[in-house]
Amino acid sequence: MLGSSSYSSEEDHQNQHERSSPLDLPQPTPSFLDYPRQLITTTTATTTTTSVASSSVVLSSSLPTSLLLLSSQSSVAQPRQLLVTCAELISRSEFSSANRLLSLVSSELASQSGDSTERLVYYFCRALNERLNRHLSSITTCVISPSMSIPPQSLAQHYPIIPIRPPIMRAMPLESTTSRYSSYLSLNQVTPFTRFTHLTANQAILEAVEGYSSIHILDMDIMHGVQWPPLMQAIMERSTTLGRPCPTIRITGAAYDPNLLEKTGDRLRRFAESLGLEFQFRDLLLHDSEVVDHSEAVIHTLLDHRLRFNQVEEALAINCGDYLHRLLREYDTRSLRRFLHQVKTLNPRVLTLGEREADHNHPIFLRRFVEALDHYGAIFDSLEATLPPQSRERVAVEEGWFGEEIKDVVGEEGERRKERHQRFESWEVVLRSSGFKSLALSPFSLSQAKLLLRLHYPSEGYQLQVLNSNCLLLGWKNRPLYSVSSWQ
Repeated sequence: MLGSSSYSSEEDHQNQHERSSPLDLPQPTPSFLDYPRQLITTTTATTTTTSVASSSVVLSSSLPTSLLLLSSQSSVAQPRQLLVTCAELISRSEFSSANRLLSLVSSELASQSGDSTERLVYYFCRALNERLNRHLSSITTCVISPSMSIPPQSLAQHYPIIPIRPPIMRAMPLESTTSRYSSYLSLNQVTPFTRFTHLTANQAILEAVEGYSSIHILDMDIMHGVQWPPLMQAIMERSTTLGRPCPTIRITGAAYDPNLLEKTGDRLRRFAESLGLEFQFRDLLLHDSEVVDHSEAVIHTLLDHRLRFNQVEEALAINCGDYLHRLLREYDTRSLRRFLHQVKTLNPRVLTLGEREADHNHPIFLRRFVEALDHYGAIFDSLEATLPPQSRERVAVEEGWFGEEIKDVVGEEGERRKERHQRFESWEVVLRSSGFKSLALSPFSLSQAKLLLRLHYPSEGYQLQVLNSNCLLLGWKNRPLYSVSSWQ
């Protein structure tokens, strides 16, 4: 299947007669990564789910009321309501009450090894704890007037800190790129989200570059490069079927880790060599300090190293899976628009966009918190329904990937916050205003996504939806979670 990882098991290629796309291909002989795909065991037991109802909840800043909610044993919405109450207390600077409630919630309702609700509460408590500690730390140095400040001893009388049980709210180490990249492999193996994004984007690229003798792919977040071997093979097989010379393929991969870029480039070169492809890889190293202005560096690299074959300009495809939201600053789109404007000047054949279907960029903390709670609640429910209770891969994904995202969306603020997801409607507005036009969704994209879910994630909870004929959404139980679209 186009877009499937080349290290997938043979199950990926059973029922060949069910395939809807003529570009679906057999399993390649060479192995791209030494990470065999784990078989997924589905569970039939009914799982306890976090309520994702959009109805408003009557909240109170009174701690006794919150404690009364905590003692209730019948309300399914209880954990969600308590978390929202705690977030509201923090947003109103009622830190003492928030700290007491957070301690109780984390002690009684949170567990990293519990059901989906308990695990969700665990990661949101961790994020709230980080945000609360930062607020309390800033208060210890606050100045009441130029000549008077509150000493920490007096401050403790106003904001007594209630210790939170260490097993639940232990301090987490700073995120390392190595850990995040490792959890990405688990994410790619045990959830359909990244494979769905790769599959749909690859189909759009495959159709956009047809007929060109040279192809250049710019991947703005290449990670381990698992998206590209299936596309490389599909291009080769199409050329062979049509009796044409295979195009020269070049990939420019962007990442923040130079070691990762080197290893990814080596693996892609070996894979291309095993297929007999003419292939080149160039890395594009990004830096945190360049988050706002690195669009200039990207364009400079492309202009310096664009390849030409037989005097025919190569077809440029730009892949922005899980990338463009990092260029946002709340609702400030200047850096994003600058990047898109310069990309547009390169006249790419296609720009593929994969993003979360959630508004995690709202400037009001409480609204952003509720949106994140419902979004990640659906994700944790999907993991609960499709993975065994003690799955190590699930733990790796929740701890190293989704847990870190929650910590950023909920726990960080200002320039420190990087995960600024927006819904497709917002991306559509900014892309159209930057001169891009949407490309119609390929009929093969929907059929291949359905096949992906049927073969590897056989749960009735996953659902696909076509939006405005140019965007494909993947969701869980009527809640869209990921969107993929293509532009020119």
